Amino acid sequence: MPRTVIEVDRESDEPLYRQLRKAIEHGIGSGLVDAEGQLPSSRELARELGLSRNTVNAAYQELVAEGFVESRARQGLFVNREMRPYCAVEPATAVRHYDWSARLANLPSRADPLPHIEKQTDWVGYPYPFLAGQVDFRAFPARAWARALNEALYHPHAQFSLQDSIAADDPLLVETLCTRLLPARGVRAEPDEVLVTVGSQQGLDLLSRALLGRGCVVAVEDPGYLDARHIFARAGAELRPLPVNASGLRPPATLAGVDLLHVTPSHHHPTNVTLSIGRRRELLSVARKSGTAIVEDDYDSEFRYQGRPTPALKGLDETGQVVYLGTFSKFLAPGLRLGYLVASRELVRELRDIRRYSVRHPSGHTQRALALFIRSGEYHRAVRRYRTRLMRKWEAACAAVNTHLPWRSAPPPGGVSLWMTGPDGLDGRRLAQLAQQRGVLIEPGDLYFLGADAPRNHFRIGLAAPQLAAIDPGVAILGELVEAATAYE
Repeated sequence: MPRTVIEVDRESDEPLYRQLRKAIEHGIGSGLVDAEGQLPSSRELARELGLSRNTVNAAYQELVAEGFVESRARQGLFVNREMRPYCAVEPATAVRHYDWSARLANLPSRADPLPHIEKQTDWVGYPYPFLAGQVDFRAFPARAWARALNEALYHPHAQFSLQDSIAADDPLLVETLCTRLLPARGVRAEPDEVLVTVGSQQGLDLLSRALLGRGCVVAVEDPGYLDARHIFARAGAELRPLPVNASGLRPPATLAGVDLLHVTPSHHHPTNVTLSIGRRRELLSVARKSGTAIVEDDYDSEFRYQGRPTPALKGLDETGQVVYLGTFSKFLAPGLRLGYLVASRELVRELRDIRRYSVRHPSGHTQRALALFIRSGEYHRAVRRYRTRLMRKWEAACAAVNTHLPWRSAPPPGGVSLWMTGPDGLDGRRLAQLAQQRGVLIEPGDLYFLGADAPRNHFRIGLAAPQLAAIDPGVAILGELVEAATAYE
């Protein structure tokens, strides 16, 4: 065996025996070690490299255990016979890299023409991070959550936190959802009508796999939730836009030929308008006549700052054709990745089976901790505190946009962002670029529209991530930049 194959670094934190094992393993795999020859004895190799025999023996033992080397009685150590066909050194010109691009070329994602929301990963370092979907870390109930996580690891909860639950959800969390959260939204559900998800986005993905395919039609709000559109499009569905105004989605005269409708009635994404109770009933009637399934994406209903929340569409559903999606991402934290859906038990049974063979089930530890967190009362206390905090930010943002932007706005009283509509000449993309240079992060609004001729005079101001004191100066900077973005062509 050539000594050049073996190099060990005595200054490295990696144990010497492991370095030695890797070097010999590489030599065998690359053909630098004679596949027909005998390996040096531990005594010989130790002397050659200035190592102890224990170090060399430990490396050899691992190589034997892993099948690279075989030990023959009274003969010594040799390259495993089964390895020999793979030890020949090929000329560099003969090696061809695997063509992954050819394998990926026909995937549905490659045919997806929709734009993507690109967010700064280092947004925390910006003084004015008006990004929707991020949260104020200081508002997270860290101590109460840590107590719930700790309690979930001890009897009688440890079993549900740590076991392989196959396809089942945590029974305590499901019961808690049915008895302590859903009734407040006017939704009644039995445990077998609830599925816990890795965020509401997984719920959309599961529904797409179960209900959609090529040739299917999905009606979506326009503007609307871009990630949902990606999920539906990658399932092979055709997207059909439905307009939205100050009262929410305008129900069409018919939904004939539409397999599924995705709607955000509590706070429309991204404008935050609420679907009126009259339109809710009209929409249910139209869907019932056409046999269209409705997906109600109720992503932030907790955050209404004036009046009482409108009952969920699912609470008005008498036929069972509405699927209700909820999430904890907008309040607790998007990084926890927990949500749930409520649907007919037949559909939930199918979705559970699909989920089993993708992620099996969401983290048992997180599920049990969330159940304990809600049942302790900490969840509702934290929601109340966070709602108050967001309401102050919403009030500050409403005052700021009407002070610093050259047009009047009357944002709906809810949600975690403001949807801004400027004059026709405003270029929201240009404004976002200029604002980032000044430390202000916003989202251009044209991404949320279907079609190539999307209007560019919209942008979105997220409220959750920035500090209260940063809202007015941040919006003031936007006001300074609007003229430059309006003149740009």
